[in-house]
Amino acid sequence: MMRALSKNRWTMGLVAVLALLFVLTRIIQPDFGASGVESLARASLPFAFATAAMAVVVIAGGIDLSVASMMAVASVTAARLMDGASDAMVIPIVILVLIIGLVMGAINGALIVITRVPDIVVTLAMLFVWEGVALLILNAPGGAAADWLEALVVGGTGILGIPKALVVLTICLLVVWIPLKRSRLGLSIYAIGSDENAAFRSGVAVGRTRIVAYAICGLFAAMGGLSLTLSTGIGEPIPGPYLLASVAAVVLGGVVLGGGKGGLIGPIVAVLILRLVRMMLTLMSVDPNVTTIVEGTIMVAVVMLGGILAVRRARS
Repeated sequence: MMRALSKNRWTMGLVAVLALLFVLTRIIQPDFGASGVESLARASLPFAFATAAMAVVVIAGGIDLSVASMMAVASVTAARLMDGASDAMVIPIVILVLIIGLVMGAINGALIVITRVPDIVVTLAMLFVWEGVALLILNAPGGAAADWLEALVVGGTGILGIPKALVVLTICLLVVWIPLKRSRLGLSIYAIGSDENAAFRSGVAVGRTRIVAYAICGLFAAMGGLSLTLSTGIGEPIPGPYLLASVAAVVLGGVVLGGGKGGLIGPIVAVLILRLVRMMLTLMSVDPNVTTIVEGTIMVAVVMLGGILAVRRARS
């Protein structure tokens, strides 16, 4: 037990910070209760999936600047296809959207591997490509979400009184991440992020592993797009503020920029911390523009700190 706590002390520290913020929120707003937690969970859901997507590629030693655009493609595709669709068609539509996410991520990874152009350049270009695709599918917010699917994340609580959005998030992450992390492929993703040359000498198919890592990133991005459509009831073709937020949460969650170290629990807790900070500022009636400045400053500071630590790690 002590060994596990020592290994995950950073994540445990984040959990303690989150608990402290909940206490402060309750002091600021005594009426803050189950409905407030449910609202926080629902608002955090697309950010959490974007963070999970980013975490996978960062662990693999890369970065994907097109996460928000891929979420937009998934969101409008789901909204467009679900609008007027029968209940029997909803599950096939969800599966199709997830497959589209996998394909988008795999295309990003394949372009990086084949062209050998830095991932930051390729994914920046693909950001505009996927944004254009989203606008072609739906040039303005619209479409609809299936009512019974929307009810999975909106309103009330699920298992053991936990907000439905957190239940959905937990199930989705467990189904994908736990088997992956414990598999040979998962070990390969960590290996190429830690030391690509050493991984290659050990027999790891570096190129294929990198493509798979980006494909999984696309899968989580598609989940984020679906969650956005289910939370709002419509598709949104314009990418939301998920890119910098996901990078900040990944760094704050203990994933090392440069790859090879980290997981998903810390980054997800970091998402809740950042969303709760914004909620606290709103409850304090802070000007929305000031709230945006504070939130952006925190994100930039976290990302800069992560960059500095990554440089120091590379030099040591």
